[in-house]
Amino acid sequence: MTERLRWGILATGGIAHAFTNDLKLNGFDVRAVGSRSIESARAFAEEFGIPNAHGSYEALAADPEVDAIYVSTPHPWHAASALLMIEAGKHVLVEKPFTLNQAEARLVADAAAAAGVLVLEAMWTRYLPHMMRVREIVEAGTLGEVRTLIADHTQGLPRDPAHRINALELGGGALLDLGIYPISFAWDLFGAPTSIQSTAILQPTGTDVQVAVQFGYEDGRLASTLSAADTVGPNTATVLGTEARIDIDAVWYSPTGFRLIARDGAVLEEYRSEVTGRGMHFQAEAFEQLVADGRLDGGDILSTEESVAIMGTLDAVRAEIGVRYPGE
Repeated sequence: MTERLRWGILATGGIAHAFTNDLKLNGFDVRAVGSRSIESARAFAEEFGIPNAHGSYEALAADPEVDAIYVSTPHPWHAASALLMIEAGKHVLVEKPFTLNQAEARLVADAAAAAGVLVLEAMWTRYLPHMMRVREIVEAGTLGEVRTLIADHTQGLPRDPAHRINALELGGGALLDLGIYPISFAWDLFGAPTSIQSTAILQPTGTDVQVAVQFGYEDGRLASTLSAADTVGPNTATVLGTEARIDIDAVWYSPTGFRLIARDGAVLEEYRSEVTGRGMHFQAEAFEQLVADGRLDGGDILSTEESVAIMGTLDAVRAEIGVRYPGE
């Protein structure tokens, strides 16, 4: 087994709770937590049995007992938080989306490369067992010629204009919070799109509440995604090939099952996930293995450069639907 890294948690919101819970359930070494509020840090540390609580991100960066940091701030602070930790010599796992835009992503990637540390986007879905198997099936040619990917990420989220999901100054909107999942999935299977067509419904706050995106590729493949913060859809995904298809159950981006179905309707394989916790620890296992192997480029499943490129795709979608964040 790879030698465990000593983890620090930056920020104490809902996603930090989910990730830390999975780390603790699966035997990871969580040494510290940092928050802008010492009270929040201490409460989080007490909840998870973490020995060190810090009342600032700077104090967390300076903690000598921490090797790797999980950044879970709202999107606009991903880059600054990651850069602070990189400067302190820490490896960094940054909650998705990687940053607010591609320019920030480039800064973070270049800083990590210069410092000789790993920075990885926490697109945890890519590391889930069922997604690893989906990738194997596609790469084996079982689907024949893969033609189409269809996926939705649709949730009924709070409608309060001040809530993070609806606040432009917090990087709100369906695209960066929800759309990143199916868009990253399309990148995973098909690579960089050659054409992007997007349409969206914008709220009075200026954020996108629904966004439909279609990617085209040189060889004629298509990827169609829908993300919405105000409606709950099936949250399923399908990969269509000339010989077979994969139907991934709800919720497709978390531990779930799928069926591999031939052209004639015969079920060739049925997969069911058995996971302890939410499944967010698989990305941490991969992260620790990358560090142990000296793979500071992010590895084959999601390289740092691919995360930078995906931010460019999200920038292009936002340009088409007319969403700009303050300061851009």
